[in-house]
Amino acid sequence: MVRKWLFVATITLVGKLNAQTEKDWAQFNKYEKSNDLVKILPQRERNVVFMGNSITEGWYRFDSSFFIENKYIDRGISGQTTSQMLVRFRKDVIDLHPSYVVILSGTNDIAQNQGFISLENILGNIVSMCELAEAHKIKPIICSVLPAYDYPWRKGLSPNEKIPALNKMLEAYAKEKKFTYVNYFPKMADDKNGMQTKLTYDGVHPNKEGYIIMEKVLLPILKKLR
Repeated sequence: MVRKWLFVATITLVGKLNAQTEKDWAQFNKYEKSNDLVKILPQRERNVVFMGNSITEGWYRFDSSFFIENKYIDRGISGQTTSQMLVRFRKDVIDLHPSYVVILSGTNDIAQNQGFISLENILGNIVSMCELAEAHKIKPIICSVLPAYDYPWRKGLSPNEKIPALNKMLEAYAKEKKFTYVNYFPKMADDKNGMQTKLTYDGVHPNKEGYIIMEKVLLPILKKLR
């Protein structure tokens, strides 16, 4: 009886380990087929890639015309941290051979979606993405993290204090390396460092009006660079 129990327990454990092994943690598969199509496009139609989380992914859903008309490629994945983006950076950015990558990330790290990570290590992941981009002659564009007073799915982490601190670090790094820094924060924050109510549907993610504000900040910068 004991041997039978041990056998069943072992099989169950192996099954769980196999499931964990097979899990696509960085979600390489999400854009795999789309990337194959992008690679055969003329350079001018894959010149700018957006790397990010749900804020970037949702941007396309709320205003696809911004991407379609400007020939921008959206590679946002909901819920992702900078660690996951760094892992898939080669597949979803480098292998597409753009001239620019727009990096908007960090809020899910502060929300501890994959566990605790310090602001210094969040910065380190973004630095690593920038270094990879530079090594492949892709110019990184670093974006400020959008304001959030609190996270609906994980309360009490004080993002209204941590996000401005991270943004200062990102801006200082961009200045040091002479990278373009896109600062959305002042246009979107309220007096408590949360996102203005009229620009969001949940306090973290922009609505259509929020994305229009972001486009007004970003588009002139991209047009000037190109």
